[in-house]
Amino acid sequence: MEPTLSRSNWTFVTNHARILAMILRDSEIRLRDLAESCRITERAAQAIVTDLDTAGYLTRVRHGRRNHYEVTPGTLFRHPAEGQHEITDLLHLLVDLAPPAGATGHPDGGHGERDRHG
Repeated sequence: MEPTLSRSNWTFVTNHARILAMILRDSEIRLRDLAESCRITERAAQAIVTDLDTAGYLTRVRHGRRNHYEVTPGTLFRHPAEGQHEITDLLHLLVDLAPPAGATGHPDGGHGERDRHG
């Protein structure tokens, strides 16, 4: 019998979207940092970057020992329900909400709802 996944483990944003947003923020981010931020293995992060590259959502160019990534402007969501919208609209929302690289805590400076209201 296969293990049942907890229904409480789902999220609204996929790792593909997270990685693309992180690349939009830092075009020379390392796979190690992508993986750590998404809480996945480097191999899984590499597979996601390959998916995004193959599907045309980003390009990557090797600069010495580092990769330089660029998010492709004008690309649309893959699902027909959102297919008329550009993916960068979502990415900009995610980038604006996320703390700067190296920062910790809540996007509002470390204060969640509970902290604001007592």
